[in-house]
Amino acid sequence: MNAQLDASQAALFKQRFDALQDAVSRVIVGQQGVIRDVLIALAANGHVLLEGVPGLGKTLLVRTLSEALELQFSRVQFTPDLMPADIVGTHIISEDESGRRAMTFQDGPVFTQILLADEINRATPKTQSALLEAMAERSVTTAGTPRPLPRPFFVLATQNPLEMEGTYPLPEAQLDRFFSKVTVPFPTLDELSGIIDRTTGTETSVVPRVMGADELIAMQQTVRQVYLPDPVKRYALRLVLGSHPEGPGATAVARSWFRYGSSPRGAQAVILGARVRALLDGRTNVSFDDVRSSLKPALRHRVILNFEAEGEGRSPDAILDELLAAVPDDGASAASAAGVAAEA
Repeated sequence: MNAQLDASQAALFKQRFDALQDAVSRVIVGQQGVIRDVLIALAANGHVLLEGVPGLGKTLLVRTLSEALELQFSRVQFTPDLMPADIVGTHIISEDESGRRAMTFQDGPVFTQILLADEINRATPKTQSALLEAMAERSVTTAGTPRPLPRPFFVLATQNPLEMEGTYPLPEAQLDRFFSKVTVPFPTLDELSGIIDRTTGTETSVVPRVMGADELIAMQQTVRQVYLPDPVKRYALRLVLGSHPEGPGATAVARSWFRYGSSPRGAQAVILGARVRALLDGRTNVSFDDVRSSLKPALRHRVILNFEAEGEGRSPDAILDELLAAVPDDGASAASAAGVAAEA
């Protein structure tokens, strides 16, 4: 069981999170839910897939975040002719001062702390696969030699859901490595007005440096100390198992609309996201509402719709709402467990 979280640690976490969100908001107009979901993933040490039509500030959001964090940053524009070596690096022949030649490894842009994979679905599956090991293991292997990546390491990828010509949909193995998928909505009238004011005038926003690697790693360690009552954990696991159309935990919703359910990584993302949300609400224990709020960002890209759902134009988010309605929680047991934790 995790050690009991100190109240001062929880307060410091929220203070740092709010400062980072405020710094990003100096440049990004609106999109507070998007910013919050991205920062929740970073606090949970997870990668993020940003999906939205062009011009919504996805790339600007990642670049602004890199400026607010004192971390190394690299950007890779994914194109059909991009090769794996363009991402991970390659061996080159180098010559020393004495004229002797040797093969040395030239680091690729993946050797960074924040990697922006811009329009990731425009690269071929061969090139997309270059990120699989990096995202899962935080290392890359070249010529049989494993090479660790800097810590912390995050991949923030963008993709356009509309322009499908010349794109290669991400395979399930790639999607599963993203902690969350964040959908970027079109701005409202007031937000669009603010964007015009900031981008067509003479004023420029300066992004303050909020924290570095050590502070971010400390936040990630704090997240894992948040108390998780057993009834809440089992509720989250029932939701994940309920997304599978076959099996003892299958729900009628899953049998009707899903071809495949979430992987165990989905359960991990739900739990870690719920822990972060508890801290942001000033609590040191996870509630059922935290789990419910974490479900769609964690599972919307992990569940696979069947033919009927696609034919009727159903969205993963709408079906996940039905899943939440179909799987009850056990509030009384959770409240009792939370009370025991508070007395400990």
